[in-house]
Amino acid sequence: VQLQACGGGLVQAGGSLRLSCVASRRTFSNNAVGWFRQAPGKERVFVASISWNGGVTTYADSVKGRFTISRDNAKNTVYLQMNSLKPEDTAVYYCAGAADIRVPSRAASEYPYWGQGTQVTVSS
Repeated sequence: VQLQACGGGLVQAGGSLRLSCVASRRTFSNNAVGWFRQAPGKERVFVASISWNGGVTTYADSVKGRFTISRDNAKNTVYLQMNSLKPEDTAVYYCAGAADIRVPSRAASEYPYWGQGTQVTVSS
């Protein structure tokens, strides 16, 4: 499964962006998907995850109430709507696809498929 993440860019604090993650195969729709981010000089960390059918989601405390993960399985696409962005949200954002796991997971080790990352920069 190949994943293509897009939608990043430069935005002022308080602004919004929507990231998209498009998968190359239909099997993507049967598994959980996660978003992770990596800031310069820091480790990659969990942001949000969604179950195979979109019915269950989980978020990192740092983004809860500001970010929303959703999916459209007919389009093999998962979205990350990011509102009220802060400078500390600046990072490269990666989408990740699970294999044979349908429920959300915060563990990067449970995602064998990764997109190339998209840069999000929030200016103060």
